[in-house]
Amino acid sequence: MNPFLSEDHRSDFPSTAPAANPVFYRTYSRKTKSGRESWNQVGTRNLEGLRKLGGLTEEELTLMAQMQAEKKALPSGRWLWIGGTEWIAKDQNFSGAYNCTSTNLVDWQAFGLMMDLAMMGCGTGAIIEPHLIEKLPVVTNKIRIKSITDIGLTPPEDRKESTSINILGQEVLVKVGDSRRGWVDSYQLLLELSSDSKFKGKEISITIDLTDVRPVGESLKGFGGMANPVKLKDLYSRVARLLNKAIGRKLTSVECCLLIDEAAVTIVAGNIRRSAGMRQFASDDVSAASAKENLWQQDNQGNWRIDPERDSLRMANHTRVYHEKPSQEEILKAVTKQFHSGEGAIQFAPEAIARSNADLLTTKELRNEFIDIYCTQGKEESKRWLETIHGPINPQELDHRLSRYGLNPCGEILGADFHCNLAEIHLNQIDPSDEEGQSDAFRAAALSVACLLNHRFEIERYRQSREWDPIVGVSFTGLFDFFVHAFGTPWLKWWEDGRPNTKEGQDFKKKEAEYLNRWKKVVNHTVWEYCDRRGLRRPNRCTTVQPAGTKSLLTGAAPGWHPPKAQRFIRRITFRKNDPVAMACRDYGYSIVPSQSDKDENGLLLNDPFDTRCTEWLVEIPTEVSWANLPGADEVEINNFSALAQFDFYMQVQRHYTDHNTSATIEFRENEIDDLAKAIFSSIENGDGYISAALLARFDANATFPRLPFEPINAEKYSELQEEVIKRRINTDFFEALSRYDEGELSEAGPAGCDSDKCLLPLAQPSN
Repeated sequence: MNPFLSEDHRSDFPSTAPAANPVFYRTYSRKTKSGRESWNQVGTRNLEGLRKLGGLTEEELTLMAQMQAEKKALPSGRWLWIGGTEWIAKDQNFSGAYNCTSTNLVDWQAFGLMMDLAMMGCGTGAIIEPHLIEKLPVVTNKIRIKSITDIGLTPPEDRKESTSINILGQEVLVKVGDSRRGWVDSYQLLLELSSDSKFKGKEISITIDLTDVRPVGESLKGFGGMANPVKLKDLYSRVARLLNKAIGRKLTSVECCLLIDEAAVTIVAGNIRRSAGMRQFASDDVSAASAKENLWQQDNQGNWRIDPERDSLRMANHTRVYHEKPSQEEILKAVTKQFHSGEGAIQFAPEAIARSNADLLTTKELRNEFIDIYCTQGKEESKRWLETIHGPINPQELDHRLSRYGLNPCGEILGADFHCNLAEIHLNQIDPSDEEGQSDAFRAAALSVACLLNHRFEIERYRQSREWDPIVGVSFTGLFDFFVHAFGTPWLKWWEDGRPNTKEGQDFKKKEAEYLNRWKKVVNHTVWEYCDRRGLRRPNRCTTVQPAGTKSLLTGAAPGWHPPKAQRFIRRITFRKNDPVAMACRDYGYSIVPSQSDKDENGLLLNDPFDTRCTEWLVEIPTEVSWANLPGADEVEINNFSALAQFDFYMQVQRHYTDHNTSATIEFRENEIDDLAKAIFSSIENGDGYISAALLARFDANATFPRLPFEPINAEKYSELQEEVIKRRINTDFFEALSRYDEGELSEAGPAGCDSDKCLLPLAQPSN
């Protein structure tokens, strides 16, 4: 029986997942001639795409269909939305199937590639260390933006998709094409002109012609959604201003970051794609470490404003890369800084590189020896050591192997110039006693990511990287929920006590490890068997844990390995203003407020969602976890879970399940800084597997920042908000409510680049 036969929209999602309908219809359901896709139709479409791409057997397809229908194993959020469409079958669009990418910043093309990737929905990572950005050319020519035309003056039938450039002496006319590539090329052209030797260091006067770019509100072909190029006109002047500050020298790391982020702002504002980024800086890069300091400020009335010159820095997480073992004092300073700013995560690159060479470093002893040589004798000596025990290795591949510490925006994937596809098991949907059901789910997820290894990319740097280092990522979400149901309230109480090393605690950790190791074996066996059958090179790392905030909402799972924010909380979901799904949410009874990005001319947050200056909405949804009402569970104060307990659980996953990195946001209070710094130092020093984790300051309820994705509430407040939702509700059928407003194309074009709101938390934090 086909598990996708039912077409009843109202039974698509469990009642324990109140945000599922808003998130699904906003993010994963495409507009068709007969209306919006149901969950069943999304499953049928994306599986057909995997069948064509991956050469799957009927038995494999049946298993994957069953796991999707039951919401136990899902492909990436990107593939849920784009899989099986004509658009993704085109070579030039393959990147649009991937949540996770990273690009080494070595030339102007890399900037353009990152904008192109972001516009296709990819999360973009970039290593911005000196040994890479020193390869960029010197900025020699001053850029003057002479004029910028209005958008959308050309009739649709006369528009050109390609960007053209006309040079007459020092005068340059750039006519921007009406396409993704058109936007990207116009941005990259400015960078290239700034160092073009033909202009001999003289000022270049540039006219930007935007008449071919379709205006706000017009349908976008291929993706779905509507054009909204409200920030495109601003892009060119801001880029020129940044470049002009660097005349006579190469760009600094922060300037590189700002150039990438300005493009990201344009994409976000255009509602073409939500962007997410990771920027990796050298550990001793002082300017990068302080780039976001005092980004947010609060006035005497409690209103927040943001520095407009650095606003774009919110587009990415900032991480400091250590190539040697940092001292305890260095880690303490970094942890302290993260408490105050939410930025500057510590990445230990040698562990990342060792894991990324697991096919050569096959034992713990070999990994430890490699890390010791890398840290004490340097990169070149570690290369020679690898050659000695595994040579000969192609010199270019060897360089690539030693560069595999690039991260995607949420930090769960490792590689160099990579694309990585993710799949996800929803453990909260699976019985902890059902080993066969767990195996089926992990096998189905592994097959869904393996299929995309058949892509052959157009861009040489990405194509070559995949040939040397094919990687996939099988993740899970709802691990915390799974273990609550597996071990009961005593496990929660043990967490509340700090996960101490008691006899009971040792027993819990042994059982946790048994689950994690068993799942990892299923994933590796499935991926490797598939690759052997298809004649593909085996990935040397297949497992990871992403933060999974968005897709988790389809089943109401706690994100990734993390505990939920509380047994009950307000979940805020982002929409474009007047989005049909948001309007349906309003009719369903949920409240709406302006998003954190909407500010007045003084940088103050708006309060009225119907203010003409408001462009984005937050829909507020009262939520309760699946185990909130278990006997004794409500007595456990999740907000008091210690940073060390969180770190211990994170490292448990890192050691026993994850091949790449485990995306983590450790929440901590000021009095925990020293203990957390010691734990990170000890893990690095002892070779326990630490790579990178985000650290986020935790404050009491009266000191929270405004309009974050999660706001913990107590049982009484939850009941009160639920009653208010019901009182406001004018339609009890969400799909019917949506049908009232659902005209035209989708307002959003798929999930965020990292498929999660959780990894964006540090980006949006005002400084305390």
